[in-house]
Amino acid sequence: MESKTYTYRIHPDLDQEAKMLNWLEQCRRVYNYALRQRKDWINSRKCRVDACSLRQEYIISADEPYPDYYKQQNALTEAKKNIPELKAVHSQVLQDALKRLDRAFKMRQERQFGFPRFKKVGRYRCFVFPQFKASPITGWQIKLPKIGKSKIVLHRAIPEGFVVKQVQIVLKASGWYAQLILQSDISIPEPMPHGEPLGIDWGISSFVATSSGELIDNPRFYIQSQSKLKWLQRRLNKKLIGSKSYQELAKKISLLHEKIGNQRKDFHYKTSHHLCRQAGMIFAEDLNILGLSRGMVAKHVLDSAPGQFLNILDWVCHKTGTYHQKVDAKGSSQLCPECGADVPKDLSVRIHNCSYCHVVMPRDVASGKIIVNRGIAAVEGLAVKLGAEEES
Repeated sequence: MESKTYTYRIHPDLDQEAKMLNWLEQCRRVYNYALRQRKDWINSRKCRVDACSLRQEYIISADEPYPDYYKQQNALTEAKKNIPELKAVHSQVLQDALKRLDRAFKMRQERQFGFPRFKKVGRYRCFVFPQFKASPITGWQIKLPKIGKSKIVLHRAIPEGFVVKQVQIVLKASGWYAQLILQSDISIPEPMPHGEPLGIDWGISSFVATSSGELIDNPRFYIQSQSKLKWLQRRLNKKLIGSKSYQELAKKISLLHEKIGNQRKDFHYKTSHHLCRQAGMIFAEDLNILGLSRGMVAKHVLDSAPGQFLNILDWVCHKTGTYHQKVDAKGSSQLCPECGADVPKDLSVRIHNCSYCHVVMPRDVASGKIIVNRGIAAVEGLAVKLGAEEES
């Protein structure tokens, strides 16, 4: 089963836009109410029976079951009978708001951090139609349940063999977008190791350094726009909250942030395609993104977005048939790629100079060579293991 997501710009009329904004608000209310219900149940189970807090305590019957997705879904059906605003929204759209909250709790349970937070006004920006019997695209229009036909900019055709399974409507600063989730029965196998190997090392001074010696500059899109953002935000701070000028200026800031994000994503896609054209195997560092984003260089790390880049690189490798694997990044910048000697160096030292074999090269390129060596060793070990299994 192959799945893709295509994003298209849509242009709803005024009535449709008002209806979609109302749907976002109703989904936000359902999400917040369900979150409050779960938090109250959890807080009521935190204290001991003989040692309750003297200040305040949640009291919920001990027989009350945990309000999971299915119980909240049944409660939503009853609430729609008494609240006409909820009845006006498509039923599956409201159910998806509960599914989103349920996924957030499951993710928190897996990661052991990141408790879901309440959505403020304007912070709930998308809703989903989870299934379609037939394609909602007819010509240059998209037909959405209870909303009607809306103009859509089909800047690229839907590939043959793919059908529309879901549609997510997203509100951005630049307007409304429809994200079409496409699926096909075609099964594409994962690429196998082949061709020329290439190791890449992510960095801050240079965005990517390859084992072949290429250094790709870091564009620093956020840093370039930071002075303009500061100027706009200082102006916004002097405006009356909620006024027309405040809203117009806030939209300008949102548009600038969206532009920075689009520039960064476009650069990541182009860089990924550039790397995939050079090799049949690409090995990258298995980075601790969360740890890097909390250090002294957190702003520069978040500006270059290595996590997004590695995800895009993995998708582009799958698309182009390039083998991609992550390897252990520990000590990759402290070893010599030629003789394997340990060459300690601080972060400020950007040149690798081995005192044993006297090789001199940029630090990031040396790290890329270490990464490709580890990747090749991992591939050879996997081949030996598979060969032993076949013989047995």
